[in-house]
Amino acid sequence: MPTAWTSPTLRGERVLLRPLGPRDTDGLWVDVQDPEGQRLTGLHHAFTYEEIAAYCASRADKTDRITLAVTDPRDGAYKGEVVLMDHDEPNRSASLRIGLAPTARDQGLGAEALRLVLAHAFDPLGLHRVSLEVYAFNERAIHVYEKVGFRHEGRMRDALWWDGAPHDLLLMAILAMEWDGSLAVVRHAGIAGTAASPGTRAS
Repeated sequence: MPTAWTSPTLRGERVLLRPLGPRDTDGLWVDVQDPEGQRLTGLHHAFTYEEIAAYCASRADKTDRITLAVTDPRDGAYKGEVVLMDHDEPNRSASLRIGLAPTARDQGLGAEALRLVLAHAFDPLGLHRVSLEVYAFNERAIHVYEKVGFRHEGRMRDALWWDGAPHDLLLMAILAMEWDGSLAVVRHAGIAGTAASPGTRAS
């Protein structure tokens, strides 16, 4: 039986990642209404408020994934969501997705949130590989993923149909040996420290 995961609280310099819960319903509801966010994530489904509320309320019961709200450490304002999921314990791998609120983009918050999650994924979770998918037109996100150390692994042609045209989906991943967590300052469970992992680069 796979090891159960619990969602931690991870504190960086400009973001606080904490378990997603009912109090995040309004913030996530606003996010899924954003046309640009829908395009970037290829979201075709029109979620209802009730669906979002049920999703936020159910995350604490999920032990096969880690679902965190990206928040402002000063006032707790909701800034987005990051999820570590698809845990494959025998192969020490998982996948990751992140979505930021419109007001949180282009500020470096996504890069910091990714570094915090990767630091937790590689140590203490002990994962070897973390992967993600991103649409080829999302150049801003691709740049951020490359910046924190993800490498390109493949391309799924015409995986998304949006606004009358097909778009490719890129596959990216980072391995523990490629991860340099020296810049991922984490305060985990109230203890301040620097996440250390073997690796070569992250900026």
